[in-house]
Order: sequence, then C-alpha cells, then structure tokens
Amino acid sequence: MATTNERQAETSSASPSKAAHLTDLQRQIAEQHVKAAEKQGKRGKRSAIDRVLALLDGGSFVELDPFVRHRATQFGMGRSRPFGDGVVTGFGTIDGRKVAVFSQDFTVYGGSLGEAFAEKMVKLMEMAEQYGCPIIGINDSAGARIQEGVEGLAGYGDVFFRNVRASGVVPQISIVAGPCAGGAVYSPAMTDFIFMVEGIGQMFITGPDVIKTVTGEDVTHEALGGAGTHTRISGVAHFSAVDEDDLNDQVRYLLSFLPSNNLDDPPYFPPEDDPERDAPALDRIVPEVSTKPYDMRDVIAGVVDDGEFFEVQAGHAGNILTGFARLDGHSVGIVANQPKVLAGTLDIDASIKGARFVRFCDAFNIPLLTFVDVPGFLPGTEQEYRGIIRHGSKLLFAYCEATVPKLTVITRKAYGGAYVVMCSKHTGADFNLAWPTAEIAVMGPEAAVGLIFRRDLAAAEDPGARRTELVREYEDLFASPYQAASRGYIDNVIEPHATRRALTRALAIARSKRAQTPPRKHGNIPL
Repeated sequence: MATTNERQAETSSASPSKAAHLTDLQRQIAEQHVKAAEKQGKRGKRSAIDRVLALLDGGSFVELDPFVRHRATQFGMGRSRPFGDGVVTGFGTIDGRKVAVFSQDFTVYGGSLGEAFAEKMVKLMEMAEQYGCPIIGINDSAGARIQEGVEGLAGYGDVFFRNVRASGVVPQISIVAGPCAGGAVYSPAMTDFIFMVEGIGQMFITGPDVIKTVTGEDVTHEALGGAGTHTRISGVAHFSAVDEDDLNDQVRYLLSFLPSNNLDDPPYFPPEDDPERDAPALDRIVPEVSTKPYDMRDVIAGVVDDGEFFEVQAGHAGNILTGFARLDGHSVGIVANQPKVLAGTLDIDASIKGARFVRFCDAFNIPLLTFVDVPGFLPGTEQEYRGIIRHGSKLLFAYCEATVPKLTVITRKAYGGAYVVMCSKHTGADFNLAWPTAEIAVMGPEAAVGLIFRRDLAAAEDPGARRTELVREYEDLFASPYQAASRGYIDNVIEPHATRRALTRALAIARSKRAQTPPRKHGNIPL
C-alpha cells in the first residue's frame, strides 16, 4: 500500500500535466475568440464575447460552458468542433444588477443552432428564471444547423418553451445584431423587447432568394427584414440603433425602468424634479379649435420627471404613443393618443401596439399612466376587413385585465367606444382626471347633431344657423367633462398646469393597490 508521502508525490507529479492541459484548452479558446473578432471585424461587427463584455459592467461577466462542443459526426462535422459551439452564455451585471446573457457567434457555422448550442441557451434561461434576473439575447444566426437535422429543430422547440415559461416572470430582451433567419426569429418574437442595429440586424422567415423563387418578388435583405422595416412597417422590433454602442446605451436605459422579475418593484430613483411642480405651458397646449392637432409628447414632457420619456416603438403606429418615464422617482408606463397622427384615432396597429405594452407593464408591476385625446376608431372598409373589431378589443382586454395602478388624464376628445377602451373608470382605472377642455361624449357634436336632429335640420328655414345653434347646445350638455364628473366617471377636473401634482399624489395613493381576481388558468385574449 502506498504511503501518504508516496500518494502526495503521485498527485504533485500529475498536477502539472493536468494544469498544462487546462492552460492549453484556454489558449485554444482565446485563439478562437481572436480569430472570431477578426472575421466579425471585417463585417463591421463585434465578436460574440466582445459584445457581451461591451454590454455588461466591466469585469462582471461569469461565463458558463466555454468547453462545450457539438457531438455531431455527419457531413464531416467531427473534423471541426469549436469550443462553445457557437454561443457564449453567462451572467454579469448592468448598473450593478444581475442579468443573464447569451451571444450567438456567427463565425461558428453561421451562428446556427444545434443540439449543444440549444442546451447552453436552455440551461441559461432556466437559471435566469430561478434566480429572477432579466435575460438578454444577442442574436446573430442563420437559423437551424442543417448538418444536425432534427436535433436543431428540437433545440429550437426547447428554447421556445423556455421563452414562454419565462414570459411575465423575468424581462426578456432581444438584440438583433446580424442575420436572424428562419426558426431563429421566433425566440426574439416571443421576448418583451427587440433591439436592432441599423444596416446590420435583419429578421425574416424566408430570405430574398427563396422569395424570388416562390413569388417572383425582388427584394434586398435590408428591405425585407432590416431595422427600418421592422421598427416602422411590421412593428416586430421596438428599438433601432445606429451602432452597437448606441444599442447598448438604450438597453441599459430600458433596464433602469424595469424590475428584475415579476415579484420585484421597478427601480426607484429619488427625483430632483419637484413632484409638486406646476407646468404653466400645459394651460396653452390644447388648441381652441378642436380639430387642430398638437403633440401629446409635449404634454408628457410637462408632467413626468425631468421631461424624460423613453418611447417604445416610436416609428410604428404613430397615432398612439407608448413608453417609460418616471413620476416622483417611480417608473410608469405611458400610453397616449397622438393627435398629430390620424387625429389620434385607434386603428389596428395602434390597438395591438398599445395592448402589448399594457400587458407588459401589468406583468411587471409598472403603473400605467394614460393620456386621452381620441375621436374614435379609424373608420373604413380596409380596417373592417382586416378585423378592427378583434384587434381593437385587444387593447380593451389588456386594460380590463391589468391590475397595476391605472391613472388616466383626458386632455380633449374622448368619444364613443374609444373613450371606454382608453383606460376609463369603467375598465378599472383607479384615478380618472380631466382637463376643462375634455369632451366626453358618444361622438363629436357635429356628427351627433346630424344624426339626432336630421329631420329638424331638414325642416329648418335656415339649416346652417339651426345646426350651429344645436351644435352649441350639444357642446354645452355633453362636450365637456362635467356630466361624466357628475356621475363619478371622472374623479376630478383639474387645470392642466396642476397635472403633475395631481398625478404624483394619485400614484402615491394607488401604489399600495392589491387587486383580487377570480381564480383561472388564464383569460382568452382575442388574438
């Protein structure tokens, strides 16, 4: 039997060779990263690991599974088994807060997803869900790894399942910093926010070559799935950035408004802006002519802390504004009609945009602040044929379902069903305020008089004068906030300059809200 000294000698003699093996593996990984950085640099992109390091706080990254390699042997795969298998995963911090990050490596089989690649992502996502921290995915992938066959498809299914499991539990943010094609697009599509780098990030189900073959259409990669397309036309993406540094700044700023998980409150920043501050400019912002537009962003800036409004989907469905701000240091989600675009009417795109944002805020304990100036739903056969009834009810469903504190300010028009939809008292709002310029009615005075007094006007000696008289009477009776206030549908009518003070006080009261809802698996939103 070997003595203790002999066993120690055996261990000490073996350790240098094992340590040398580890050092050799680490050297190979480092060399792989250097080559990847060179290849990506030629494409105007950062390497997968460099993207992670640029996003996170310096020195905070803890990598997982750097030694993982694929196990496939078909099509000569056994001759090339890069470390990490095309995705960097791990944890780090942003502004001191823990986040999980994965970054796809386009230099490894085009960033394509195989079995080991998917296992790394799934492992990270499950850990993030358990630890209650946001998941940030940096996407740069050509899709499923064809050489691995069904394993790649199974891997995507596993990732999608975890996206859904984590939805509403931890914030999920996708960065598209390269191609994101085929099955690769569905994981970002199910996350909460998508950022795209202009000129580099692309998302599409099928590429231009396939489209040309099947439909005969000629389209470039950028026109088909670039940042401009998805932030303005399709609404798939929420933010675009001129480069990766700009994108990283936007991601960090977004996270400053969000809690780490659904059990936490959003971050609080002691305000330097006086919560009791008046905003005299708001007294002059609504034009005397009710058909004249104004910019609702000016209203928002006059109310929120330091005038800072981080708009979400700014390029899409401009007739409704969504975004984050702070009120007395607390995060709030803002939804607002925009009179400058389509007169602030609700259409299909605006309804979907608003509903998705409302549901996100409700899932993560972010109070909702709604500014209303809406003449109704956008009329027309195109909207009806595309299903405005179904899509419009998504926004209604989202507001009714939301249990976070809900504050509403009616600045001018609040007509018909759109009044009800836009976080009215009837859909569960906590505090509903109105300016003296508010017009709360079934429809506008001109249209209402034309319907109610059709016969009267036809028989009048001077129809024009009679119409003017009837319109004035209707405005006095209904085109004001006071009938609704007399019913308790409006909690108070306030001067515009006092809006910030009124809202900060209302939020202070409503923040302790605890809503009881009937037990159920989930509602059936009209998708």
